Amino acid sequence: MSRAKLQVFEQFAELARVLGHAHRLELLEYVAQGERSVERLAQLSGLSVANASQHLKQLRLGGFVQARRDGKRVLYGLADGPILSLLAALRTYAERNRPEVGKIVSDYFHRLDELEPVSRKELVHRLKAGTVVVLDVRPQDEFVLGHLPGAVNIPVDELKRRLADIPKNQEIVAYCRGPYCVFSFEAVALLRRHGYKVRRLQDGYPEWRAAGLPVGSS
Repeated sequence: MSRAKLQVFEQFAELARVLGHAHRLELLEYVAQGERSVERLAQLSGLSVANASQHLKQLRLGGFVQARRDGKRVLYGLADGPILSLLAALRTYAERNRPEVGKIVSDYFHRLDELEPVSRKELVHRLKAGTVVVLDVRPQDEFVLGHLPGAVNIPVDELKRRLADIPKNQEIVAYCRGPYCVFSFEAVALLRRHGYKVRRLQDGYPEWRAAGLPVGSS
C-alpha cells in the first residue's frame, strides 16, 4: 500500500473512531436541530456537563460540530458537510447487516407504527395542496430554532391533553428529530388510538432542512 493511501485511510479510521460512541451519535442528533448550549445538550442526553463537553470536544476536533461563544455560553451546532448523509448511510447499513439493529427496529419502532411513512417529496406536494396538518412533536425550544413551514407544535408529552387542538377532518403528518426519534412514533400510536388519521414523516426536521426545503422559525 502506498504511503499516501495509508495516510488517507488513517484519516478515515480517525473519523470512524470519533463517531464510534453512542453518546456522540445521540449528541449529533440533538445539535442537528439547531444550536444548543452544552448544559442543554447534557440535560437532553442524560450526561454530566463535563462528560458532554468531552464528547463535544471530540466531535468538534473531528469536524462534525462547530462551536461559538454567545456571552458566557458556548453554543454547539452541526458543522458544514454531508454529515446527515453519512449518518443515514450508517443507519441503512446497520439495519441491513446487523441483526440486532433489525430486531430493535422491528420489535419497537414497527410495533408502534407499521404504516409506510410519508416521504419528504410527498409531504411537499401535500403542503402545497393544503391537504395535511403538519405536527411537530419536539420540545418547544427545538421548534423555536426551526421547523417545517406551517407546522403546529405540540410536544409529545402534552399531546394527550391537547387533542382538542388537532383537527380530525384532515390527515396529520407528525415529525420530530429524525428517523429514530421515538416522539413521532409515540405520537402516531396515541393519535390513532383516538381516531385520527395520521402518518409519520420518513425522517425529521434536520433532513428536511438539509434538503434545502423551506423552514419556518419562531
